[in-house]
Amino acid sequence: MTVQDIMPPASATAWRGFRLALILNLLWINASEIFRYFVFVMPMMRDAFPMVDGVAPMNLPVFLVWGAWDTVLVVAACVICWLVLDRFGPSLRNALIAGTLVWATAFVILWLGLFNMGLATGAVMAVALPLAWIEMAVAALIVGWAMRRRN
Repeated sequence: MTVQDIMPPASATAWRGFRLALILNLLWINASEIFRYFVFVMPMMRDAFPMVDGVAPMNLPVFLVWGAWDTVLVVAACVICWLVLDRFGPSLRNALIAGTLVWATAFVILWLGLFNMGLATGAVMAVALPLAWIEMAVAALIVGWAMRRRN
């Protein structure tokens, strides 16, 4: 059994498009995550929680976990968006719907959980969530572009 047996897409041409989407989204999502964290989330979390020693750190263990998070996010965004766009067509509207679905599944749940536990503030969420939505919308548009390019 190979990865092609269990994941979309089915044709060799489609696999080239899917691999292109994965590579481009690996670059895009990692750049977006790094920008959002260092420019907004880290300073805002440190301002909001000065009493928590070492809040929003960046060290090797955190970097490694972040790498795992980004890998899961890239694969999830590409697979879910590919499936939605393959089923409903790679239009701009469908790409934005697919990106919003991934965003709500990953980021809204994450930030609501953090907020519910008192580990995030409304101000941080008001910045992080829209930026994360842009990230997922662009990721879905990249998938849609890769799908159209393969045809």
